[in-house]
Amino acid sequence: MQHGPAVRRRKLGEELRRQRDIAGLTSGEAARLAGWHQSKVSRIETGRSGVKSEDVTRLLDVYGVTDPELRSLLAALANSDANGGQRAWWHAYRELLPSAYRDFISLEAEAERARTLETLVVPGLLQTPRYARAVTRAALASLPARRIDELVDVRIARQDVLRANPPLELHAVLDEAVLRREVESPEVMAEQLEHLVEVGSLPQVRLQVLPFTHGLHIGVTGPFVIFSFPVSSDLDVVVLDHLTSSLYLERKEDLRAYSEAFDTLRGRALPCDDSLAFIAAIGDPLRRRSAHPPRTAHPPHPVHTLQ
Repeated sequence: MQHGPAVRRRKLGEELRRQRDIAGLTSGEAARLAGWHQSKVSRIETGRSGVKSEDVTRLLDVYGVTDPELRSLLAALANSDANGGQRAWWHAYRELLPSAYRDFISLEAEAERARTLETLVVPGLLQTPRYARAVTRAALASLPARRIDELVDVRIARQDVLRANPPLELHAVLDEAVLRREVESPEVMAEQLEHLVEVGSLPQVRLQVLPFTHGLHIGVTGPFVIFSFPVSSDLDVVVLDHLTSSLYLERKEDLRAYSEAFDTLRGRALPCDDSLAFIAAIGDPLRRRSAHPPRTAHPPHPVHTLQ
Protein backbone atom coordinates (compact mmCIF):
# COMPACT_ATOMS: atom_id res chain seq x y z
CA MET A 1 0.00 0.00 0.00
CA GLN A 2 1.43 3.33 -1.09
CA HIS A 3 0.06 6.85 -0.95
CA GLY A 4 0.06 8.99 -4.10
CA PRO A 5 2.96 11.40 -3.44
CA ALA A 6 5.04 8.56 -1.94
CA VAL A 7 4.59 6.61 -5.16
CA ARG A 8 5.55 9.68 -7.20
CA ARG A 9 8.71 10.24 -5.15
CA ARG A 10 9.68 6.60 -5.55
CA LYS A 11 9.14 6.70 -9.32
CA LEU A 12 11.15 9.91 -9.60
CA GLY A 13 13.95 8.50 -7.43
CA GLU A 14 14.16 5.31 -9.45
CA GLU A 15 14.49 7.22 -12.73
CA LEU A 16 17.10 9.59 -11.33
CA ARG A 17 19.11 6.63 -10.03
CA ARG A 18 18.87 4.99 -13.47
CA GLN A 19 20.15 8.16 -15.14
CA ARG A 20 23.03 8.32 -12.64
CA ASP A 21 23.95 4.72 -13.48
CA ILE A 22 23.87 5.52 -17.20
CA ALA A 23 26.20 8.46 -16.52
CA GLY A 24 28.58 6.08 -14.72
CA LEU A 25 28.56 8.04 -11.46
CA THR A 26 28.37 6.95 -7.84
CA SER A 27 25.94 8.75 -5.55
CA GLY A 28 28.90 10.44 -3.87
CA GLU A 29 30.27 11.69 -7.19
CA ALA A 30 26.84 12.94 -8.24
CA ALA A 31 26.44 14.79 -4.95
CA ARG A 32 29.90 16.39 -5.24
CA LEU A 33 29.21 17.60 -8.81
CA ALA A 34 25.83 18.99 -7.71
CA GLY A 35 27.38 20.68 -4.68
CA TRP A 36 25.38 18.62 -2.18
CA HIS A 37 25.95 16.11 0.58
CA GLN A 38 25.67 12.48 -0.49
CA SER A 39 22.74 11.91 1.88
CA LYS A 40 20.59 14.30 -0.18
CA VAL A 41 21.08 12.24 -3.34
CA SER A 42 20.35 9.08 -1.36
CA ARG A 43 17.11 10.51 0.10
CA ILE A 44 15.95 11.61 -3.35
CA GLU A 45 16.71 8.26 -4.97
CA THR A 46 14.96 6.24 -2.27
CA GLY A 47 11.92 8.53 -2.25
CA ARG A 48 12.31 9.35 1.44
CA SER A 49 11.99 13.08 0.84
CA GLY A 50 10.46 15.43 -1.70
CA VAL A 51 12.55 17.24 -4.27
CA LYS A 52 12.21 20.59 -6.01
CA SER A 53 12.10 20.74 -9.79
CA GLU A 54 15.25 22.89 -9.83
CA ASP A 55 17.10 20.13 -7.92
CA VAL A 56 15.93 17.62 -10.54
CA THR A 57 17.19 19.95 -13.26
CA ARG A 58 20.58 20.19 -11.55
CA LEU A 59 20.93 16.43 -11.33
CA LEU A 60 19.91 15.96 -14.96
CA ASP A 61 22.54 18.52 -15.96
CA VAL A 62 25.13 16.59 -13.95
CA TYR A 63 24.06 13.35 -15.67
CA GLY A 64 24.15 14.93 -19.11
CA VAL A 65 20.46 14.24 -19.81
CA THR A 66 19.34 16.38 -22.76
CA ASP A 67 16.10 14.62 -23.80
CA PRO A 68 13.49 17.44 -23.41
CA GLU A 69 10.58 15.01 -22.94
CA LEU A 70 12.33 13.13 -20.14
CA ARG A 71 13.43 16.35 -18.45
CA SER A 72 9.85 17.67 -18.62
CA LEU A 73 8.42 14.43 -17.24
CA LEU A 74 10.77 14.32 -14.25
CA ALA A 75 10.20 18.01 -13.51
CA ALA A 76 6.46 17.33 -13.58
CA LEU A 77 6.90 14.51 -11.07
CA ALA A 78 8.81 16.86 -8.78
CA ASN A 79 6.19 19.58 -9.12
CA SER A 80 3.33 17.18 -8.41
CA ASP A 81 5.05 16.18 -5.18
CA ALA A 82 5.74 19.77 -4.11
CA ASN A 83 2.40 21.15 -5.38
CA GLY A 84 4.23 24.04 -6.97
CA GLY A 85 5.44 25.18 -3.56
CA GLN A 86 1.96 26.36 -2.61
CA ARG A 87 -0.42 25.07 0.00
CA ALA A 88 -3.51 23.52 -1.51
CA TRP A 89 -7.02 24.40 -0.32
CA TRP A 90 -7.35 21.07 1.51
CA HIS A 91 -4.38 21.99 3.73
CA ALA A 92 -6.91 23.71 5.99
CA TYR A 93 -8.47 20.26 6.64
CA ARG A 94 -5.16 18.48 7.33
CA GLU A 95 -6.21 17.56 10.90
CA LEU A 96 -9.46 16.06 9.64
CA LEU A 97 -8.39 14.19 6.50
CA PRO A 98 -6.35 10.97 6.55
CA SER A 99 -3.15 11.20 4.50
CA ALA A 100 -4.53 8.74 1.91
CA TYR A 101 -7.52 11.01 1.29
CA ARG A 102 -5.29 14.10 1.00
CA ASP A 103 -3.15 12.25 -1.51
CA PHE A 104 -6.24 11.27 -3.51
CA ILE A 105 -7.46 14.88 -3.59
CA SER A 106 -4.04 16.10 -4.73
CA LEU A 107 -4.04 13.62 -7.63
CA GLU A 108 -7.59 14.60 -8.53
CA ALA A 109 -6.69 18.31 -8.51
CA GLU A 110 -3.64 17.80 -10.75
CA ALA A 111 -5.20 15.35 -13.20
CA GLU A 112 -6.26 16.23 -16.71
CA ARG A 113 -8.73 13.35 -17.02
CA ALA A 114 -10.40 10.83 -14.72
CA ARG A 115 -12.08 7.58 -15.71
CA THR A 116 -14.05 5.87 -12.99
CA LEU A 117 -16.26 2.87 -12.43
CA GLU A 118 -18.72 2.99 -9.54
CA THR A 119 -20.77 0.02 -8.44
CA LEU A 120 -22.14 1.17 -5.07
CA VAL A 121 -22.57 4.94 -4.74
CA VAL A 122 -22.51 8.05 -6.90
CA PRO A 123 -18.91 9.29 -7.43
CA GLY A 124 -17.93 12.01 -4.96
CA LEU A 125 -17.46 14.61 -7.72
CA LEU A 126 -21.12 14.18 -8.68
CA GLN A 127 -22.80 14.00 -5.27
CA THR A 128 -25.27 16.52 -3.90
CA PRO A 129 -24.67 17.79 -0.34
CA ARG A 130 -27.56 15.82 1.14
CA TYR A 131 -26.56 12.61 -0.63
CA ALA A 132 -22.93 13.13 0.41
CA ARG A 133 -23.97 13.62 4.03
CA ALA A 134 -26.03 10.43 4.04
CA VAL A 135 -23.23 8.38 2.48
CA THR A 136 -20.61 9.81 4.85
CA ARG A 137 -22.83 9.19 7.86
CA ALA A 138 -23.38 5.58 6.79
CA ALA A 139 -19.65 4.97 6.25
CA LEU A 140 -18.44 6.82 9.36
CA ALA A 141 -21.28 6.43 11.82
CA SER A 142 -19.05 6.96 14.86
CA LEU A 143 -18.05 10.52 13.89
CA PRO A 144 -19.83 13.46 15.51
CA ALA A 145 -22.17 15.53 13.33
CA ARG A 146 -19.68 18.43 13.11
CA ARG A 147 -17.00 16.16 11.61
CA ILE A 148 -19.52 14.72 9.17
CA ASP A 149 -20.39 18.25 8.04
CA GLU A 150 -16.70 19.08 7.53
CA LEU A 151 -16.15 15.99 5.41
CA VAL A 152 -19.16 16.90 3.31
CA ASP A 153 -17.73 20.41 2.85
CA VAL A 154 -14.50 18.85 1.57
CA ARG A 155 -16.35 16.59 -0.85
CA ILE A 156 -18.36 19.48 -2.30
CA ALA A 157 -15.23 21.66 -2.54
CA ARG A 158 -13.54 18.90 -4.56
CA GLN A 159 -16.17 19.37 -7.25
CA ASP A 160 -14.62 22.69 -8.25
CA VAL A 161 -12.21 20.72 -10.47
CA LEU A 162 -15.09 20.16 -12.89
CA ARG A 163 -15.43 23.90 -13.39
CA ALA A 164 -11.75 24.88 -13.22
CA ASN A 165 -9.89 26.38 -16.18
CA PRO A 166 -9.22 23.96 -17.74
CA PRO A 167 -11.69 21.58 -16.07
CA LEU A 168 -11.06 17.98 -15.16
CA GLU A 169 -12.50 15.73 -17.86
CA LEU A 170 -14.59 13.08 -16.11
CA HIS A 171 -15.85 9.87 -17.72
CA ALA A 172 -17.90 7.81 -15.27
CA VAL A 173 -19.51 4.41 -15.77
CA LEU A 174 -22.19 3.67 -13.17
CA ASP A 175 -23.70 0.30 -12.44
CA GLU A 176 -27.50 0.49 -12.28
CA ALA A 177 -27.28 -0.45 -8.59
CA VAL A 178 -25.84 3.02 -7.92
CA LEU A 179 -29.07 4.54 -9.21
CA ARG A 180 -31.47 2.06 -7.61
CA ARG A 181 -30.04 2.12 -4.08
CA GLU A 182 -32.28 4.57 -2.22
CA VAL A 183 -30.10 6.79 -0.03
CA GLU A 184 -31.73 8.57 2.93
CA SER A 185 -35.16 9.14 1.30
CA PRO A 186 -36.96 9.32 -2.07
CA GLU A 187 -36.54 13.10 -1.96
CA VAL A 188 -32.75 12.96 -1.48
CA MET A 189 -32.40 10.31 -4.16
CA ALA A 190 -34.60 12.16 -6.64
CA GLU A 191 -32.53 15.29 -6.10
CA GLN A 192 -29.32 13.31 -6.64
CA LEU A 193 -30.53 11.71 -9.88
CA GLU A 194 -31.72 15.07 -11.18
CA HIS A 195 -28.26 16.47 -10.41
CA LEU A 196 -26.65 13.60 -12.32
CA VAL A 197 -28.69 14.46 -15.41
CA GLU A 198 -27.74 18.12 -15.05
CA VAL A 199 -24.00 17.63 -14.54
CA GLY A 200 -23.94 14.83 -17.10
CA SER A 201 -24.89 17.41 -19.72
CA LEU A 202 -21.67 19.39 -19.15
CA PRO A 203 -19.20 19.08 -22.03
CA GLN A 204 -16.41 17.93 -19.69
CA VAL A 205 -18.50 15.14 -18.15
CA ARG A 206 -19.52 11.84 -19.74
CA LEU A 207 -21.89 9.53 -17.85
CA GLN A 208 -22.75 6.01 -18.90
CA VAL A 209 -24.96 3.46 -17.17
CA LEU A 210 -24.52 -0.32 -17.10
CA PRO A 211 -28.08 -1.67 -16.78
CA PHE A 212 -28.83 -4.88 -14.91
CA THR A 213 -30.10 -6.37 -18.17
CA HIS A 214 -26.57 -6.23 -19.61
CA GLY A 215 -25.53 -8.97 -17.20
CA LEU A 216 -22.36 -9.40 -15.20
CA HIS A 217 -19.29 -7.41 -16.16
CA ILE A 218 -15.62 -7.06 -15.27
CA GLY A 219 -16.51 -4.28 -12.84
CA VAL A 220 -17.88 -6.77 -10.31
CA THR A 221 -14.33 -6.88 -8.93
CA GLY A 222 -14.92 -3.39 -7.53
CA PRO A 223 -14.79 0.34 -8.30
CA PHE A 224 -11.65 2.11 -9.47
CA VAL A 225 -10.40 5.46 -10.73
CA ILE A 226 -7.80 6.07 -13.44
CA PHE A 227 -6.16 9.49 -13.28
CA SER A 228 -4.37 10.79 -16.39
CA PHE A 229 -2.04 13.77 -16.31
CA PRO A 230 -0.61 16.32 -18.73
CA VAL A 231 2.89 15.90 -20.19
CA SER A 232 3.05 12.10 -20.30
CA SER A 233 0.98 8.96 -19.77
CA ASP A 234 3.86 7.73 -17.58
CA LEU A 235 2.31 9.83 -14.80
CA ASP A 236 -1.04 7.98 -14.92
CA VAL A 237 -2.20 6.12 -11.82
CA VAL A 238 -5.00 3.73 -10.86
CA VAL A 239 -6.57 4.16 -7.41
CA LEU A 240 -8.38 1.33 -5.63
CA ASP A 241 -10.15 2.47 -2.48
CA HIS A 242 -10.36 0.30 0.61
CA LEU A 243 -12.00 0.83 3.99
CA THR A 244 -8.85 2.03 5.76
CA SER A 245 -6.42 2.79 2.93
CA SER A 246 -5.99 3.25 -0.81
CA LEU A 247 -3.86 1.26 -3.23
CA TYR A 248 -2.07 3.18 -6.00
CA LEU A 249 -1.03 1.26 -9.11
CA GLU A 250 1.42 2.81 -11.57
CA ARG A 251 3.05 -0.14 -13.32
CA LYS A 252 2.48 -0.07 -17.07
CA GLU A 253 0.89 -3.53 -17.04
CA ASP A 254 -1.59 -2.46 -14.31
CA LEU A 255 -2.46 0.74 -16.15
CA ARG A 256 -2.97 -1.21 -19.37
CA ALA A 257 -5.20 -3.78 -17.65
CA TYR A 258 -7.45 -1.20 -16.02
CA SER A 259 -7.61 0.96 -19.15
CA GLU A 260 -8.69 -2.07 -21.15
CA ALA A 261 -11.25 -2.96 -18.47
CA PHE A 262 -12.69 0.55 -18.59
CA ASP A 263 -12.89 0.44 -22.40
CA THR A 264 -14.77 -2.86 -22.12
CA LEU A 265 -17.17 -1.38 -19.57
CA ARG A 266 -17.96 1.75 -21.54
CA GLY A 267 -18.46 -0.41 -24.63
CA ARG A 268 -21.09 -2.48 -22.79
CA ALA A 269 -22.77 0.53 -21.14
CA LEU A 270 -25.54 2.65 -22.63
CA PRO A 271 -24.43 5.65 -24.74
CA CYS A 272 -24.29 8.96 -22.86
CA ASP A 273 -27.63 10.38 -24.10
CA ASP A 274 -29.44 7.11 -23.44
CA SER A 275 -27.81 6.92 -20.01
CA LEU A 276 -29.10 10.37 -19.01
CA ALA A 277 -32.59 9.39 -20.16
CA PHE A 278 -32.25 6.15 -18.16
CA ILE A 279 -31.28 8.09 -15.02
CA ALA A 280 -34.16 10.55 -15.50
CA ALA A 281 -36.64 7.67 -15.86
CA ILE A 282 -35.52 6.20 -12.53
CA GLY A 283 -35.77 9.62 -10.88
CA ASP A 284 -39.28 10.49 -12.05
CA PRO A 285 -41.22 8.11 -9.77
CA LEU A 286 -38.96 9.05 -6.85
CA ARG A 287 -39.78 12.70 -7.45
CA ARG A 288 -43.50 11.92 -7.44
CA ARG A 289 -43.13 9.91 -4.24
CA SER A 290 -41.29 12.77 -2.54
CA ALA A 291 -43.89 15.29 -3.71
CA HIS A 292 -46.78 13.14 -2.47
CA PRO A 293 -45.57 11.04 0.45
CA PRO A 294 -47.94 8.26 1.52
CA ARG A 295 -50.21 9.10 4.38
CA THR A 296 -49.36 7.53 7.69
CA ALA A 297 -52.06 5.06 8.65
CA HIS A 298 -53.60 5.84 12.02
CA PRO A 299 -54.33 2.89 14.27
CA PRO A 300 -58.05 2.34 14.94
CA HIS A 301 -59.47 3.74 18.14
CA PRO A 302 -59.85 1.07 20.78
CA VAL A 303 -63.32 -0.27 21.22
CA HIS A 304 -64.47 0.05 24.82
CA THR A 305 -66.96 -2.52 26.02
CA LEU A 306 -68.89 -2.71 29.32
CA GLN A 307 -67.77 -5.51 31.58
